[in-house]
Amino acid sequence: MRLAAPGASEAEVAALFDALGLSEHRTHFPGELSVGLARRTGLARAFAVRPTLLLLDEPFVSLDAPLARQLQRDLARLVESRRMITVLVTHDVDQAIALADRIFVLSPRPAHVVGEIRVKSPRAALSAEEGQAVAARIEALREPG
Repeated sequence: MRLAAPGASEAEVAALFDALGLSEHRTHFPGELSVGLARRTGLARAFAVRPTLLLLDEPFVSLDAPLARQLQRDLARLVESRRMITVLVTHDVDQAIALADRIFVLSPRPAHVVGEIRVKSPRAALSAEEGQAVAARIEALREPG
């Protein structure tokens, strides 16, 4: 962590490790980490430099569903507490709805924006029906047409 964010204080690093469930793995080498722990470590590195813009490309791919949901919650909490712009690229409609304020739906190649959907915030207040309505709008935009 010190290589990625030499200016981060010990308290900041400890808080990030705690928020991402990494505290007990602080002394492990990268090769000793599971894929899930490596993803958490990557998020910790990204947040340690205090970015104003965070770019994430399929950050939960290849993770099992429960771990992906937990990391999604952790990411949402960290982004909200840091107030940063986050761009998330995903094919997972549920992830987009859970994490986005605005969703840009892209066409197949060559990609261009076919629609924009604003998601009610905070997402915790989004009902199941509202989430399903957003998902339906996304699917309608993705249909050729």
